[in-house]
Amino acid sequence: MLNPDTISADIADTFAASHVTEAIPLALYIHMPWCVKKCPYCDFNSHAVPQDMFSSTGTLSVALEQPYLDALIADAEAQTDWAAGRTISSIFVGGGTPSLISAMGYQRLFGELRALYPFADDCEITLEANPGTLEHAPFGEYLAAGINRLSLGVQTFDAGLLKTLGRIHSAEEAGSAIRRARADGFTRLNVDLMHGLPGQTVAQALDDLEQAIEGGATHLSWYQLTIEPNTVFYRTQPVLPDEDRLADIQAAGEALLRASGFVQYEVSAWTRELPSRHNLNYWQFGDYLAIGAGAHGKFSVVEEGALSVHRFQKSRLPRDYLAQVPAPALQLDRITAADLPFEFMMNALRLVEGVPRSKFTARTGLPWSVIDATVLELEREGLLQSSERLACTPTGLNYLNEVLARFAEA
Repeated sequence: MLNPDTISADIADTFAASHVTEAIPLALYIHMPWCVKKCPYCDFNSHAVPQDMFSSTGTLSVALEQPYLDALIADAEAQTDWAAGRTISSIFVGGGTPSLISAMGYQRLFGELRALYPFADDCEITLEANPGTLEHAPFGEYLAAGINRLSLGVQTFDAGLLKTLGRIHSAEEAGSAIRRARADGFTRLNVDLMHGLPGQTVAQALDDLEQAIEGGATHLSWYQLTIEPNTVFYRTQPVLPDEDRLADIQAAGEALLRASGFVQYEVSAWTRELPSRHNLNYWQFGDYLAIGAGAHGKFSVVEEGALSVHRFQKSRLPRDYLAQVPAPALQLDRITAADLPFEFMMNALRLVEGVPRSKFTARTGLPWSVIDATVLELEREGLLQSSERLACTPTGLNYLNEVLARFAEA
C-alpha cells in the first residue's frame, strides 16, 4: 500500500515521464458537506447546518466557512505529489449544498488552488446549487470566481412531490433560478431531475422535463429514484410507480428529450451542448484528486515500471475532517489486478458510445487478454461490442448490471 506521507518526487517524475499508452487526465472533486436540511431520499454525505452557523445572507457564517476553506486548501496542498505535474482539466464542487459557501469564499478557494496546481486554460468548473439557497444568488459573482458551469438540484417542479421529497424550494424558485442563471451569463447549465417518484404519473414526469428545457437547461441529469439504505425513505418505504409505469415514463421521457434536441451520452445524462468533462473523466476511468469531508479520490502512479491505481477517501464527518488539518487519506489502497476490470467497466460501460479499446490498457495497465474471453462471450450474447470501441449494445445498456456482474465474476 502506498503511504501518502512518503510518496517521493522520484515516483512523481517517473509517472510524468512514463511510457503509459496515453496521459491519464486529472480532475479535482471538492465536497461541501452541509445542507439546510437532510432530504429523506439522500444517502450522500450531507449534514444539516446548525442554525447559529448561518450568516445574514443565508450562506455559512464566517466562523464555519473560513476554517473549512483553510482545511480544503491544506488538503489540496497535501495531494500535490499525486498530481505528478499534470494539469487540472475539470473541477466539480458537490455536496451537500455547495451554494451555502459564499461567492467570496470561492474566489479565495480557487485563487489558492491555482497557486498549487496548473489549471487547463479551458478548465471546466462546476458548482452544484440548490434553488432553495439561491434566493439572492449572486450568479455574476460565481462567474467572477471562475465557476463556469452550474448544476441545479431541482429534482421535480411538482409542488406535492417537492414536499414528499423534503425539498426546501418551490417550483417557482426552481424555475426562477434556471432563468436567472442563464440571464446572468451561465451558458452551461445542468438540471438534476428524478423520475419514478412516489405516485408520479407519466404526465408529471414529462412536465418536469418540459419546464427544465423551456427554462434554458443545456444539460439534464435525468435518473430514476432508488431507495438507498440509511435514508428515511428506506425506513418508511414510500409507494413507487410499478414497473409498467416506470417503463412508460422512461420511454416517453426519452422521446421528448430527443425531440427537443438532447442527445443521451450516458445512462442518465442528456445534453444539447458539450458533455460534462468532469463526469466523462469519471466514466473514462481518469484520475481525480479529492478534498473535503467524505470526498473520494483516485490516482495513478508508475511503481517498478507498472501502472498502479489507487483509491482513497476522507473522513465523513465535518468535525473529524476539521480536527486534523490536513485530513489524512483513509482507506488508501491499490486496486488489485483482479478488481481493475470490474472497476473500469463499472464506469466505461455507462457511456452510450463506450470508450476506445485502447483505454482499457492505458487506464488499468492490464493487457486486453485478461478480459478477452468475457468480452467475446458478451458479444456472442448481443450485449457488448468491441471492434474499435468497447461499449454496450442497446440491449446491453438495458441489462447493464448483469453485464457488469460478468466482469466481477471473471
